[in-house]
Formats: sequence, structure tokens, C-alpha cells
Amino acid sequence: MLKLLGLDATAEAVYREMLADPEGGVAELRDRLDLPEPDIRAALDRLADLTLLRASRDRPGTLWPVSPERGLELLLRRQEEELARRQQELEVSRAAVARAVAEYAELRPNTLVDGAERLVGLDAIQAKLEVLTGRLAGECLAVMPGGAQSAASLAASRPLDEDALRRGVRLLTIYQDSVRNDPETFAYAQWMTDLGGRVRTAPVLPPRMLVFDRRTAVVPIDPQHTRLGALCTEEPGIVASLVALFEQTWENAVPLGADRPEDGRTGLNAGERELLRLLSTGLTDEMASRRLGVSVRTVRRQMAALMERLDAASRFEAGLKAAQRGWL
Repeated sequence: MLKLLGLDATAEAVYREMLADPEGGVAELRDRLDLPEPDIRAALDRLADLTLLRASRDRPGTLWPVSPERGLELLLRRQEEELARRQQELEVSRAAVARAVAEYAELRPNTLVDGAERLVGLDAIQAKLEVLTGRLAGECLAVMPGGAQSAASLAASRPLDEDALRRGVRLLTIYQDSVRNDPETFAYAQWMTDLGGRVRTAPVLPPRMLVFDRRTAVVPIDPQHTRLGALCTEEPGIVASLVALFEQTWENAVPLGADRPEDGRTGLNAGERELLRLLSTGLTDEMASRRLGVSVRTVRRQMAALMERLDAASRFEAGLKAAQRGWL
């Protein structure tokens, strides 16, 4: 129940028992829970680290459980701070990658210079991907923003993905949450999962990227206009930054078969929270829809539902009330 807050089943059971009988020691917990003493002590250490236990003032040398109202609120606050820190790291990584890619954007088309190649045209990009996929030895990392993928893109990717998966290559792919509502893209992601690929989704993604064996990366020269061309690079600094960006995004994404959990405090899911955040920064509905990979109609429908929950007559009022409730 509290796994999302960092408590495993043993730690949660120990916490519940201590709330029921705060004066019980390790021996009593061991007998009541029928667990080995080392597991009990490890759970107590974990609970203390999470500030769900504190030193007793009445009985020095023993621990006392912090009330759920106080303790769980602190855990939620800590998670929110951690998410904010990760979001900041993502923004820094995105900026670093954008600067690095810009330096190579002036390469002559389809020529290799210092480990970087500028690919112009879908044919050139497809040919390069076929070569890189054929050379794959262990792993391919992929970020696929933009929501629903085109039928042509899925058709071009299928034989490459199937060949790699059947050779035992690990494929880790991140789509936007909105693909869960697109039958064709969702079916493709499910097909990859059935063959052994790993697929996760997130409400907002960094620009499109493919990283082959953590040595070669392919990214669009202009993320807003991917048809203009792509940059293929083996520059260690750029590839390392892209891998770090992927790993940070992957950590915050949710496996394809799992539902996105709602925040226990606010009742918001990740997509709703991200929509509020985007609109609070001044983005228009059109810009927010592009970032979330959904239609403008969907953005407006979701925002109307949030305004109703907030009992707000305008978006400005909704923003104020969301901030007052700690939703932003």
C-alpha cells in the first residue's frame, strides 16, 4: 500500500505494529509478525531513515512511531522535493544536449566528420538506422515523444525492432502517456513487450533520441521539425548526456501495463499535474498539447475537469486555487 512512498511490505508491517503497540520491542515485533530478527531490525532502520520513527523522550534508547498524519506528509513532501530536483536535472541535461547538437548541426549532409554525421532525408535516416540496428550487441535506448506514432514510422521500425529482440538485444522505449489512448501505437508497444522489450510512458518527454549500445546516438537536428534531418554522433560527451537524460526519464516513467498512480494527497495523476504546471508557466493550449502529445481538444477537456474539481470560474482562479492546495 505504501510502496510508492518507499516502504516495502516488511517496513509497513513493522510500522503498523508499532502504531498498535508503541512500547513493544524487537522481540515482540518478531513474535507478532513471525519474521526473522535481522529483517525486523532492517525495517526499523528504514523507518528511522524515513523519519517514521524517532527517539522516545519517555524511554531513552528506544524508538517511538511518528503519527501517520505527520510521517506520511513528510514522506510526500520529500518525494515532491525529489521530483522537483529531478525535473531541474532534466532541464539542465536537455539544455546541455541542445547546445552540443547545435554545434554539429552545420555539418554537410550525409558526411562523417569527427564521429558525427548529419543525415538529411528520411531515406538517409532509415538507412543509417538499419546499419546501427544490425550492429547492436546489447542495448538500444529510445525516447519517442509526440504521442501517437505514424503508421509509416511504426512500419519502418517493426522489422528492425523484431530482428534486434530476436537476437536478444535489450530494447528500452519510452512513449508519452497519450499513446495509451491510440490503438495502433499501443498495440505496437504491446507487441514489443510480448517479444521481451521494455516499454514505459511519461506525460512529458525530452526530444526524440535513439542510443545504440551507449556508444552511438541519433537525435533530430530540430526536435520541432524531425523531417529536416538527424544527427548521428559517437561523441562521448553527447552520448553520455543523452544516456543520463534517458535514465532520469525512465526512472520517472511507468511500465506500459501499469496504471499511472494518483497522488494520494492531491488526487492528481502525473498527466494532470503536468498539464497544470505547463499552463501555469503561460503556455497556450496548443503548446501544451504538443508537449503532452495530445490534441488541443483533450487539453481543454482535461483543464475543464480540473477547473470543476477546483470550483474555479476561470483558469486564473484555478491556478490560484491549485497553488493554495499545493498542487503546483
